[in-house]
Amino acid sequence: MEYEIDAKDMHYRILNSALKEIIKNAAPVKYADAAKSQNLQAVNNKIYGQPQEKDGPLTISLKNVIGQRYIGDGIKGNFKIKIYGVPGNDMAAFMDGPQIEVFGNAQDGLANTMNSGKIIVHGSSGDITGYSMRGGEIYIRDNVGWRSGIHMKSYLDKFPVIVIGGRAGNFLGEYMAGGLIIVLGQQGSAGSGPEDLGEDKNIEDTGGKKFEKTYYFEKFYSTSSSSVVGDFAGTGMHGGKIFICGDVDEYKIGKEVKKAEPDKNDIEVLKQYINNYCSFFKADYEKMISGRLKNFVKLSPHSHRPYGKLYAY
Repeated sequence: MEYEIDAKDMHYRILNSALKEIIKNAAPVKYADAAKSQNLQAVNNKIYGQPQEKDGPLTISLKNVIGQRYIGDGIKGNFKIKIYGVPGNDMAAFMDGPQIEVFGNAQDGLANTMNSGKIIVHGSSGDITGYSMRGGEIYIRDNVGWRSGIHMKSYLDKFPVIVIGGRAGNFLGEYMAGGLIIVLGQQGSAGSGPEDLGEDKNIEDTGGKKFEKTYYFEKFYSTSSSSVVGDFAGTGMHGGKIFICGDVDEYKIGKEVKKAEPDKNDIEVLKQYINNYCSFFKADYEKMISGRLKNFVKLSPHSHRPYGKLYAY
């Protein structure tokens, strides 16, 4: 079954209600009071159902999304959602199982406490991407904002993963307790393949201070021309691993983490998730890994209890 919702001018509560009704009933929801409220006018005309197979997988496409919040929050099951536009804050919070693909950028709080499933973003993502994420995988084609991966954790068979194709802002992996973050540090789009991490043509010098213009949305943050992560990476980290393509100066990482070269097992893990990234974004896998695997550095915590001395027990 495949359904489509035209979200143009649709309030986020109505959009989320319609989405959850389709998931629950595998049929379009109809609002009886659509003509009674200005906010609900013509909602019924924006929901389309197209049965494909009797027992086929459920796919829901959301068109003309522009900032509607909480899309996919708390949903469970084995189905796909395709979002065309820019979803608002806290998309896929507490999600358990589905796959959401965003053809555009995502705003703050993506996958807050997500339990399982996949998120694929054909663009960039805002701050606190993967906040308290407990499982599942996130693939960001381009950049992420500040505090991505904060409070990530893993338990038993739950293992959260974030793959970032471009750069990450400050406080990456802050208080991270488990899981995996990979920063590929590409200088261009995934489709064009990786470029040298040397001189960055997208760095603009304004008044003696350098600012980077991210590739797919208008967000600026202070950075150097060579580092692919901001300052304070891994601050408070007490579990999990962060892999970064390109060396990271010691002053840019938290005191709670150590820097090392990936071992053989790490390399195999990197290959697996880089291959997934290339598959989703139609990038050249061989070109992506050729001569680059040796450039990765691994950040891991010194201790599982970095602030133990501050407590009385």
